[in-house]
Amino acid sequence: MNSRRIVLIGGCALAFGAAFANMGLVLQTGTSVSHLTGDVGRLTLDITNWSPAIFVDLCQVATAAFSFLLGATLAGAFIHHPTLDLSRPYGRSITGIGILFLLSAHVVVKQPLAGIGLTALGCGFQNALASHFRGIILRTTHLTGMFTDLGITLGMRLRGHDIPNWKIATPAGLILSFFLGGLTAGLLHHTGLNLISTAGAGYCAAGIGWTIKKHGLFRKKSF
Repeated sequence: MNSRRIVLIGGCALAFGAAFANMGLVLQTGTSVSHLTGDVGRLTLDITNWSPAIFVDLCQVATAAFSFLLGATLAGAFIHHPTLDLSRPYGRSITGIGILFLLSAHVVVKQPLAGIGLTALGCGFQNALASHFRGIILRTTHLTGMFTDLGITLGMRLRGHDIPNWKIATPAGLILSFFLGGLTAGLLHHTGLNLISTAGAGYCAAGIGWTIKKHGLFRKKSF
């Protein structure tokens, strides 16, 4: 399997997972953790109409923002470089994100701020795992950049530039996967399924699976 296909499949899976976990947190606490623009925008409007109830929202958004930043910082420290390199420990990283989600699911009901912090930490780490691949900026926890990149590549294709299909398929696939992740979580919420723990279990399985697969790929290349 070539690296482009791995990036597309892996990126889409991560976008789906981030949207799924984020929907679980939104339904549980009212605060998104995979993207903060909407919450910060809403908060600035609420502050102009200050009331004691706004303090809870302020703490939740501040916790999500700080934890997301901390997660990205940790990714920079442990992964070292934003350019995708399949030899880096992505499997262990994804498993670690899954563990954070499982911990969040365990505490979020009684300690919402802790749950928000743990999930935002995982999302920030994920979003910074590999942010560049062959000229494409990869973002798997929010869509603004992906819509921008898709629009640019489509516009360049319309102008007659030679844009490879995979450069269009990658942002389009990430956008669709994020949408489907949120939609699936919303539908499953009505069944009583714990969305955050389900996301955590999925991440752990995916991380372990990729670690096993990666060792197999590099073992074959060594012969």
